[in-house]
Amino acid sequence: MIAETPVEQRSSVRSVAVAVAGTLLIASTYGMARFGVGLFAPRLVAERPELAPVVGWAAAAQFVSYSVAAAVAARVSDRRPRGSVLLAGTTAALGCVGVATTASAGWFVALVFVGGTGAGLASPALVRLVDAVTPPRAAATAQSLVNTGTAVGVVVAGALAFGVPSTAGAWWTMAALNAVAAGGVLLLVRGSGGPGEPTASGSGTSYDWRPLATPAAAAAVVGAGSALLWSYGPLVATGPGPVDDGSVGFLWIALGLGGFLGPLTGRLVERRGLARAWAWSVGAVAVASVILGGAVGLGLAWPAYVAMACFGAGYMCLSGVLILWAREVWPEAAGRGTSSLFVALAVGQAVGAVCFDAWLDVIGAVTACLTAALLCLAGASLVRRR
Repeated sequence: MIAETPVEQRSSVRSVAVAVAGTLLIASTYGMARFGVGLFAPRLVAERPELAPVVGWAAAAQFVSYSVAAAVAARVSDRRPRGSVLLAGTTAALGCVGVATTASAGWFVALVFVGGTGAGLASPALVRLVDAVTPPRAAATAQSLVNTGTAVGVVVAGALAFGVPSTAGAWWTMAALNAVAAGGVLLLVRGSGGPGEPTASGSGTSYDWRPLATPAAAAAVVGAGSALLWSYGPLVATGPGPVDDGSVGFLWIALGLGGFLGPLTGRLVERRGLARAWAWSVGAVAVASVILGGAVGLGLAWPAYVAMACFGAGYMCLSGVLILWAREVWPEAAGRGTSSLFVALAVGQAVGAVCFDAWLDVIGAVTACLTAALLCLAGASLVRRR
């Protein structure tokens, strides 16, 4: 057995530290700033009734802003990942502060839009930074760990739903966590020798988009199906569903705990390949939608918690598969590839959020859940035919 040198030990410690800090940044930008609107929707509406008509539009605004930010990140994240991290933390924190303080429907949607950009900027930059400091043999696991930050953030936000007397306090706390997380990443990667300064990576290079066409199309379809639980899961479970309004936080904690299976994505891809890993992950999201529909239809509360946990596991894994897919297709521009696939996912979510907002009252919660499941299965089948 060959002992590691002090230099190798310091490198290993740094890679772990960057992965943990990146996980916390994803936790704050995704699980809180971006998806917090869906989590706190019932309480926001109860505390500020004037926001009720625009909750659906706010959910769509988050997905649109994420798409715009990810498209921008596709151009700059491989060359200026540290700048992208700084901007991610800043916009996410500002959005959270805005949501904490506004009661205007128009400003609410606008500030939710600002907050949603943080997530779109964070993921591609972290793909680049984590790869720069992580040994190749551990890169897939490290990327899967960072991606699971969404689950961590959802659990924390769910805990905040119980621990603070008003939604304003929760959003102020989330703003602070976004700022601290971004600062931690920047501190750890300083002087790492990674791609912190402008480089020629990706500039002037022509990439073949065809290998990403199939996963992008599949991501868009699955994004539309996943929008139901992300944006309206608590409202479905507590409105027509059997879950008590005071237990909304437990729904999101269940989602986050399920999402802790995300780090297994790397192993799943290694053993089953990208296409099968995608099918398994998306299948879990489809099953979750069916279970939630069953919970509403049968009037049982416990299946709703199972549904959210299953959804969290499936969603963290499928987004991890997209990251690893981008790294395999464009190893020298993994940030750009990740941005492209995540934009496709978010565009589908934006369309799904608007459509489900319009359809829920027409077709009912059970039919909406079945529709979401069918959309996910359609997205899974696109990749299986690859």
